[in-house]
Amino acid sequence: MRILVIEDDRLVADLMRQVLMDDGYAVDVAPAAEDGQKLALATPYDAIVLDLELPDRNGLSVLQNLRREGTTTPIVVATAHDTTADVVRALDAGADDYLQKPFANEVLAARVRAAIRRGGARSMEKVQVGDLTLHRVNHEVQCQGKPVNLTARQYALLEFLAMRAGETVTRPILLEHVWHLQFDPGSNVVDVHVAQLRKRLRESGSAVDIRTVRGEGYALEVP
Repeated sequence: MRILVIEDDRLVADLMRQVLMDDGYAVDVAPAAEDGQKLALATPYDAIVLDLELPDRNGLSVLQNLRREGTTTPIVVATAHDTTADVVRALDAGADDYLQKPFANEVLAARVRAAIRRGGARSMEKVQVGDLTLHRVNHEVQCQGKPVNLTARQYALLEFLAMRAGETVTRPILLEHVWHLQFDPGSNVVDVHVAQLRKRLRESGSAVDIRTVRGEGYALEVP
């Protein structure tokens, strides 16, 4: 699952990204209203976390414009504004939830999960790949009904490959979308996590495999 954070405070944005990444999401960050609105309209995000105090214009206008354009992505407003009128304006404009700063990390993650759940079919809650079932809201994986225990990063890697089953995904793309890192030719972080994920899938008895495409990357193979 992919989340968009529209937040101009770099420290807050980095914290939100880390919290959501630890919860298994891929996260994009936009530091301004215009950038965030363009990303939200161009990319099918599973949820958006939106600040109201942005440098170029008020985040409420972003919310209104997205809803006017037909965007149904769940939007959680996260802001220091705390008056009843602020809350009412945001909810009336189409926000799915309202989170007051400062907030606990666990609360942010829980509010995003709840917003995605309420989004229902919009977020493709369940993905079936061969004998594996991925529950995208709570990040659980089952093999023929039995749980497969994965770390948050292993789940994010599996989900990214599963959504592109049969396609070759390069290491740079995996680094960018799963780890949010620029490609480093000397890094073996992708290969290490793929090997660990392969081992977990084999231990679970799954017939789904991750094939190495020499010189390119990896592809999820479904029998």
